[in-house]
Amino acid sequence: MDFLLNHCYKQRYTVTPEVYSHFQMCSKDLNPLHTDEEFARKKGFSGKVMYGNILNSFISHFIGESLPTKDVIIHSQSISFMNPVFMNENLDFEAVVSDLFEAVNVIQFKYKFIKPCGKIAAKGLIQIGIIV
Repeated sequence: MDFLLNHCYKQRYTVTPEVYSHFQMCSKDLNPLHTDEEFARKKGFSGKVMYGNILNSFISHFIGESLPTKDVIIHSQSISFMNPVFMNENLDFEAVVSDLFEAVNVIQFKYKFIKPCGKIAAKGLIQIGIIV
């Protein structure tokens, strides 16, 4: 396996209008918190809150496209949402190899999405398998 314990991978992701609209079309989620600026402001947010599960699609991109091998499959992932994400925010994604299970070709990452203000938008664990 080409992975080292405690190695950190970094990537930047942005919730662009295109990402937002494509996710909305796929999910068919029209909750006003995500679609109505005025509704979101009345609930105490600075604007429409982006769909949290967009971050899961960024995780999919990271696993499928950013690792040193394409021979991977996600076994499990968890996500805890800490702070809302808004349109056009740049999120710094950091994933650290937290455990290696070489006997069964499994790698575990701890990850977080960091907002421009330094707050954590979301964090969790990803466990992948290396396909041999």
